[in-house]
Amino acid sequence: MDLKIKRKSTRTTHSSNLLENYPHDLQMYKVPPTENIRIHEFETLALERLTLLRCLATATTLKGLRIYSNEWREFVLNELRSQGLKYYANLCDISGFGTSESDLHARRKDHIGHFILRLAYCRTEELRRWFVARELELFKLRFMTMKSDAVVEFFKINKLCYTNISEEEKNEIIGCLRESTMHQKVDSLKFYKVKFYEVLDLVKCRKVYIQGGYAYIPDKDFISVLSAQYRIHLKQSLVVACHHLGEIEQDERLVGLLKGLHQSYSGDDYSDTKVVVPIETLDSLSVKSFPLCMRQLHEQLRLSHHLKHGGRLQYGLFLKGIGVTLEDSLRFWRDEFTKIMDLDKFEKQYAYNIRYNYGKEGSKKNYSPFNCLKIINNNVGPGDCHGCPYRHCDPSNLKNRLKGYGIEHQALHDIVDMAKRGHFQIACSKYFDAVHNTDLGLGINHPNQYFEESEKLLKGENKVEIKKDTKQTTIKKEQSKQIEDIDFDEISEWNE
Repeated sequence: MDLKIKRKSTRTTHSSNLLENYPHDLQMYKVPPTENIRIHEFETLALERLTLLRCLATATTLKGLRIYSNEWREFVLNELRSQGLKYYANLCDISGFGTSESDLHARRKDHIGHFILRLAYCRTEELRRWFVARELELFKLRFMTMKSDAVVEFFKINKLCYTNISEEEKNEIIGCLRESTMHQKVDSLKFYKVKFYEVLDLVKCRKVYIQGGYAYIPDKDFISVLSAQYRIHLKQSLVVACHHLGEIEQDERLVGLLKGLHQSYSGDDYSDTKVVVPIETLDSLSVKSFPLCMRQLHEQLRLSHHLKHGGRLQYGLFLKGIGVTLEDSLRFWRDEFTKIMDLDKFEKQYAYNIRYNYGKEGSKKNYSPFNCLKIINNNVGPGDCHGCPYRHCDPSNLKNRLKGYGIEHQALHDIVDMAKRGHFQIACSKYFDAVHNTDLGLGINHPNQYFEESEKLLKGENKVEIKKDTKQTTIKKEQSKQIEDIDFDEISEWNE
């Protein structure tokens, strides 16, 4: 793949060249980009494309919306706009062949971002499956928004030799078309005649009329033909990209980015919070607003008055992200640790690292709290209590922990089931709903996002409907407790 990278480039692409390269909003991505781009833009476009594909996955997997429904489409578009990806939202909403400067630059970003993710997702069969599925969803979404003149132009640009049947031929079989299609206004629809094996998904659902080995499909369903071709093209392209990875990764700047891109986090890093959270409120907050990974760390700290390095790092940065000041953080850790050691030992062995996390020592970098992917992929050894409980905790221990928190039986079963199936963040989302007695289905990507959404909910900033006929009174009682009321002997058994 001939994608050239360099750190600096003073050359700009003229609009005429962009129009020649990108005449239409929808692309089949058959020709790779060859222009020079800066390494920073390379990374930015990769993360923006990844955010786009994850929005599609969230709409279906977490929100449970019917794919391609109006609700699904609206959720995706709103999510893209909220993520600052307005140009992707426009490409998905008003697909056509406009010639404005913003249209052309949006298509360029779309094109380059797609090919970068090919390089990142061609490595394993699992990554390839995920990438092909999401790109197909995106392709179908954009095709379905196009008007008929944009569809005709798309066929012309991509040299797709499909023409709709004549009115005479249509009138001869109009009765069969009415019976076979689910569209009401058959008279006003254009129909295409294709080999039946090109639309096996429609044949399987009995949504087309077949005669003489040909299927007659309405223009609204023509996406089935294109998506089958696009799927084959994508799969073949990913195999080719995988064969050339060795050549591409000779550029050491790309190796780390491409290898870890599928595990990268593209949301808010919560490194610069504007609120201040007093440490006196942490006990109650841990019950009401902490995700399970942070709640278990807080409880273990209160129980043993100590955490290993991994736990201190994960929990300390989380506290920083929610708004605990450096002074309060030092006081919080000092008060706990000096219950089992003298003050001098704490100051010599632990205080430096706390100041370091806040950028006051060493390189003086403003460190960000860990996101979910980083926590999930962390190595957790014997005796450690950091990491993701949905991944690193034994299912029976996880079940006992949730039961101890008063999680209702069905919700408990759903959470543990998702954890067993490897859907750790969905399990966290279901835990959020169970604790807050809602059915939001949030896409949890960061512990600090969990905290932020919880606080908004509890303060009434997010208006949601409470689940009806629920049996979660035990959770409400649990939320009203202070952490001192928890049975720490039982917690100790959970951590064994």
